[in-house]
Amino acid sequence: MFVLTCLTANAHANEALTAFEVVERSDQQMRGESSYTESTMKIVRPTWTRSMSMKSWTKGQDLSLVLITAPAKDKGSASLKRYREMWNWLPSIERVVKIAPSMLGQSWMGSDFTNDDLINQSSIVVDYHHQIVEKEAFDGEVMYVIDAFAKEDAPVVWSRVRLWISESSYLQRKVAFYDEFDELVNTMSTYDVQEMGGRLIATRMEMVPADKPDQKTEMITHAAQFDFDISDDFFSQQQMKALRD
Repeated sequence: MFVLTCLTANAHANEALTAFEVVERSDQQMRGESSYTESTMKIVRPTWTRSMSMKSWTKGQDLSLVLITAPAKDKGSASLKRYREMWNWLPSIERVVKIAPSMLGQSWMGSDFTNDDLINQSSIVVDYHHQIVEKEAFDGEVMYVIDAFAKEDAPVVWSRVRLWISESSYLQRKVAFYDEFDELVNTMSTYDVQEMGGRLIATRMEMVPADKPDQKTEMITHAAQFDFDISDDFFSQQQMKALRD
């Protein structure tokens, strides 16, 4: 009985994950080795709303591409990330604009998401130190609450990010973003967990600014695929310009 108890205790100890391992598993759960999603973004303001449809592709942590498919005035606009470099393609003026580090915190397409939020999501794994704060409930699930602190000289927007990651699915269910003064700027919450493309994903997310609680941006995922073959060459400026709905 003593030996059995020791073996059980050791097994549980081996199952304990570090904060980095939880964040890494979360990133892998949400994007896989590769991913494709179709989604709608709804920007809500006190006096108006507008919607955009988009498609997005990722490969690993370094390659991502987002294409706007509607409305007509934005159709064909695209954002590309290759490793540490990022660009926007603006078909209305037939121009590629490189996204400098100083532009990462700017609004993406007039939404409450930043350039960094949309096309540099895996940065949370490689550009931050991680620390488990506690465990608590969110939306009926037990969460790891993890603080991520930006590494010195990392090209990031947020100095601290607090994540609520599901203990069972490793999905990020809530994320709070803090500036260099450690003041809350935005909070993202996710809902409606469903199976798509063979894995669980949160199909609805809301980004709410801390100083503008009467506005938000909602992202709804309609379709998703994961872990398919896709060439690195797909993630190029040429492809960004050539993509069509």
